[in-house]
Amino acid sequence: MIALPFPLMTGVGADEVGQDATHRHHPLQDRLLHDEFYSSWRMPDNPVLSCCNSADCYPTEMHYVDGKVYARRREDGKYILIPAQKVERNRDNPDGRNHLCAPPPSASLVDAVFCFALGGAT
Repeated sequence: MIALPFPLMTGVGADEVGQDATHRHHPLQDRLLHDEFYSSWRMPDNPVLSCCNSADCYPTEMHYVDGKVYARRREDGKYILIPAQKVERNRDNPDGRNHLCAPPPSASLVDAVFCFALGGAT
């Protein structure tokens, strides 16, 4: 029998251990609100396409570097560049927090972004 580290056995990545859970998963009290928002969110640069769903979208942290927006990807904690055309400008987000829709790093060779909503408190 092979002994596996606890985070691997539970499906939580080792890089997620000890990180703020509100930036890793949807808080239980916000899950319905987020699901409703994500299910009708369309890409700002291509409104016929969905931003995806609650599997790819989540609340996140962000910061500015030289006037550009970078958001924290939950899977690896990396701050990825948010292309200006992916920033939502025509719709309020559900809770005033930053939200990112992006594939996990294992699903893309580049740091892809589907959508980003800037929170009101940043």
